[in-house]
Amino acid sequence: MIKAFARRSARPARGALFTISVLLIGSAVLRIGLNASEAIALEKSQPKTEASETAEASCETVGDLNSMLAAFREREERVAAQEQQIKNRMQALAVADEKIDQKLAALSKAEKDLRATLALADSAAETDLAQLTTVYENMKPKDASALFEQMAPEFSAGFLGRMKPASAASIMAGLSAERAYSISVILAGRNANVPKE
Repeated sequence: MIKAFARRSARPARGALFTISVLLIGSAVLRIGLNASEAIALEKSQPKTEASETAEASCETVGDLNSMLAAFREREERVAAQEQQIKNRMQALAVADEKIDQKLAALSKAEKDLRATLALADSAAETDLAQLTTVYENMKPKDASALFEQMAPEFSAGFLGRMKPASAASIMAGLSAERAYSISVILAGRNANVPKE
């Protein structure tokens, strides 16, 4: 019994599916038929003037494309010209940078040479002063005093400040009181303006 019941319930489902699929297929055929007849009717009713208008529209599109291509070419030429200008400027800047580097190197060398020359001049001047001071120290105090009496007080104070105290005292003793006083004032005030701290 159970088998007979199972067979009965399976049959009505197959019949319903078959009926639904036939109806769907029929609906599809009707729709295709209706749409196809409309498309055929529209194609036959289009006059020849519309076909020529579409051809002219396609020609206008080609004209538009040509103008767009011309505009693109002009823009490309402008961009290429600007790129060339930038390239030229970059080359000019590179040349200018190279010249600046050369000038800086030349200035550095000149500064180094100048410092060496100044150091040599300072050294030579110091050597000359040291030798002249030694000459004055080795002179007889009477002869040296006569020379120092003739020198400007600032100049003679410079030599006396470099001498050994005993030699300087012997020379100062032979100077006039006024000259000895002015040299003493210069020697005493020489370091007065030096910062204490």
